[in-house]
Amino acid sequence: MTAPAYPPKPSPGDRIAVISPSSGLPGLLPLPFELGLERLREEYGLEPVEFPATRKMGSTPRERADDIHAAFADPDIRAVIASIGGDDQITVLPLLDRELIRARPKPFFGMSDNTNLLAFLRTCGIVGYHGASVMAELGRPGAMHPQTAESLRAALFTSGPYELRPAKRWRDVGRDWADPATFDAEPETRPGDGWTWVNPDRVVEGRSWGGCLEIVGWLLMADREIAPDLAEYEGGVLFLETSEEMPSAEEVFRTLRNMGERGLLRRFPALLMGRPKTWSFDRPHTPEEGARYAAAQREAVLRALRMYAPDMTVVLDVDLGHTDPQLVIPYGGLIRVDGPARRITVTY
Repeated sequence: MTAPAYPPKPSPGDRIAVISPSSGLPGLLPLPFELGLERLREEYGLEPVEFPATRKMGSTPRERADDIHAAFADPDIRAVIASIGGDDQITVLPLLDRELIRARPKPFFGMSDNTNLLAFLRTCGIVGYHGASVMAELGRPGAMHPQTAESLRAALFTSGPYELRPAKRWRDVGRDWADPATFDAEPETRPGDGWTWVNPDRVVEGRSWGGCLEIVGWLLMADREIAPDLAEYEGGVLFLETSEEMPSAEEVFRTLRNMGERGLLRRFPALLMGRPKTWSFDRPHTPEEGARYAAAQREAVLRALRMYAPDMTVVLDVDLGHTDPQLVIPYGGLIRVDGPARRITVTY
């Protein structure tokens, strides 16, 4: 497989497709969705274009595949962004027309369950962007987090290196998207503790692969969008993060162990591990409980790596995935992990 290529970038004034390849939550929870659309227009100068299934709860995999095809085929659409994630996008992948999408490569932005489509695009030779859904990041109450907004702007409109920096302040606790009062003020944040480096004795620069750990596990189980020759990943940068479903430390370890048994982990000389989500409406942890959960996950990750990739350079608690702020990661694009300098630079 040839190295993924960066698709042409949009410019302010262009049209951007807004689709729901997973869940039609915009139809159920319109407040963060409408706010996200407004910010696309007013803060980024883009004109969002919705497709038939964007606000449709319970849409079929075929309806969602049709929206993806229409968004990529339309010559007036210059980029594509997901409204939100979900849990069954894997059923859409077999319905996608690779040649249609290859013929009109466009930047695609999404995360969580959208790991499916990002992995698919990588196998089509297209760099995608892990991050910045309409509802969660663009629809953040009060204002977008400045680091999220800056990262998204750079990924949308510029090409070249962009240095990621640890969050000065971050947020874990959510609020009810159905309550208008949620959007009257910014959420509370807490001081950042920086990133933790393990084996920071080298510089690694390579193409990225990974995404939401739960979705990566599903892709591996279904044997979808995984290169048949694992040498494809040699020298690359693995990035992973866990969702608001908050898998147990043992589940995280087992998924990584199984990736190790498949021979995947040893292909990557570097791993960026996102700050774990430690609070949900179903599991409203106190800060102390959240800290214990995060520590257990970190140890689970390191335990698996000690078994299968003990020399890997690892950066823990990177601001990617289900966290706020959220830094956009180019999927299939270049990432430079400079251990001695403690710097991470992505190429947008």
